[in-house]
Amino acid sequence: MNKAVFIDRDGVINSDEGHYYVYRVEDFVFNPQVEESLSTLKQNGFMLIMITNQGGVAKGEYTEEDIQKVHLFMQNKLLENKANFDAIYYCPHHDSVAPCDCRKPKPGMILQAIKDLDIDPKESFLIGDSKRDIEAGNAAGLKQCFQVPKNTSIYPIAKQIIDL
Repeated sequence: MNKAVFIDRDGVINSDEGHYYVYRVEDFVFNPQVEESLSTLKQNGFMLIMITNQGGVAKGEYTEEDIQKVHLFMQNKLLENKANFDAIYYCPHHDSVAPCDCRKPKPGMILQAIKDLDIDPKESFLIGDSKRDIEAGNAAGLKQCFQVPKNTSIYPIAKQIIDL
């Protein structure tokens, strides 16, 4: 079985300062030390799995194509430093439009990744910036979940995960 770190996107990987939704490449800005953090985790045998709520799709604010463009841009930049995600799961739903099982704080995206990628939840972690991220990770039975302040470096947490 694989071990993984599940990571939220907006506010953790990229800055969401000044934006309610980040869905355009020109608005996508990496938070400090992201590439170094992700590369360090990968070098230590962790799969990297992004899990992100993208409720603006259900609300008609942007499209799934917009999400794909942002993720392609992000992955290409991360690949330059061997820090790209092994998989990306996103929830295009929003409770105000229609409920689902994948929108955090529900663990659907994490559980699907565990199944798809043969991940051992007891050897896996989550890094998020909100209570709902942590709730999703705990509901999925992950070893430990870390809540970080929005738009800050996750490097200290990456180092802590490696030492656990």
